[in-house]
Amino acid sequence: MSVAPFLYNGLIRGYSSAVKLAAPFNPKAKKLNQGQKGLLSAIKNRLKADDAPRVWFHCASLGEFEQGRPVMEAFRAEYPQYRIFLTFFSPSGYEVRKNYAGADYVFYLPFDTPSNAKEFLAAVKPVFAFFVKYEFWHNYLFQLYRQQIPAFLISGIFRPGQLFFKKQWGFNRRMLGYFHHLFVQNQESAALLKSVGIHHFTCCGDTRFDRVAEVCREPKKITLAETFKNGLPLLVAGSTWEPDLQVLAPLLQKYQGKLKCIIAPHEVDEAHLKECEQILSSLKTVRFSKADPDTGADVLLIDNVGMLSALYALGDFAYVGGAFGKGLHNILEAATFGMPVFFGNKNYRKFQEAKDLIKSGGAFAVSDATELIELFGVLFSKEAKRLKAADISASYVQQHTGATAQIIDYVEKMTQY
Repeated sequence: MSVAPFLYNGLIRGYSSAVKLAAPFNPKAKKLNQGQKGLLSAIKNRLKADDAPRVWFHCASLGEFEQGRPVMEAFRAEYPQYRIFLTFFSPSGYEVRKNYAGADYVFYLPFDTPSNAKEFLAAVKPVFAFFVKYEFWHNYLFQLYRQQIPAFLISGIFRPGQLFFKKQWGFNRRMLGYFHHLFVQNQESAALLKSVGIHHFTCCGDTRFDRVAEVCREPKKITLAETFKNGLPLLVAGSTWEPDLQVLAPLLQKYQGKLKCIIAPHEVDEAHLKECEQILSSLKTVRFSKADPDTGADVLLIDNVGMLSALYALGDFAYVGGAFGKGLHNILEAATFGMPVFFGNKNYRKFQEAKDLIKSGGAFAVSDATELIELFGVLFSKEAKRLKAADISASYVQQHTGATAQIIDYVEKMTQY
């Protein structure tokens, strides 16, 4: 074994040990540790009586699941004879989607050790494997390649700073060669792959556009939220963190009585919900689980997971969190319903859709509460400008659909031989 795989496997084992040590103190680590216990045995037991052909989809977490979901559902519609085997790395994905009806089996992914990869593939026996966006697990990809099981990357996106494109990191670059085909989002990714001799790719865009466009066509009805809106303009703030709320609070105070707001925090544990209520203490805030349909509250605080896209359907304005921290969350869920989208200006530049919508006038990056109030005020007071921004957002999504169809077409051509 070369030094690079040896170090990689050591890091994976070290991570596994760290999860066990952190489990008593960290809720996510606890769930992940519990999910990994006896995992391979549980997988084998579930599959031993099922000899139908299987296709494996792997997502890191909930966001990647939504990115892979259009392909999963299109694959199932086109090839109903296959079982869908879905895995997650993160508890935030698995816990929310462990009962997803679109898959026949949903499990955590066993840690990426050489023995786990061999045992997992021997049990699952996938005909194809699909990895979504950022998922690169060396031992799984190597075993898929070695066993001649075609592996695909869905909605891959690459940047110059990644290790794949540094000369001294050939170990990482080899993982790209283990894929049968890579479906990438943009021309920058395509150019980077070409620069290191990778040519088995298609630039077909982002499957998230297909997913949000589908959700927009058939949004779920949330009666309590509709009643809460009560005919007033509505700002839906999704995936927010504390810095986002600090920027939003002055705006909501200024428009109190003229504007309703639904806030769906990224984390919905009790500590984060109380933090939200404290920051918004000058406003009347009510939690969704405790709300009276006739409430006169200014803010409806969502204390569950899974309804954000349906809430955006009611919005006239959107604010999407994360950009004041590690990175902007999904703005397409809001844009597809046709509304101007606001977010922080610190960490959004690696998201192409954010840059595109800012340039075209459908989205607005703000540095602080003062700038948000100023930009929002123009759109709030001038309906024609709000409608123009809304139309830009909705049209942008529709213009970028179609990645799923290209992926399924490619797989269909493979199955014909």
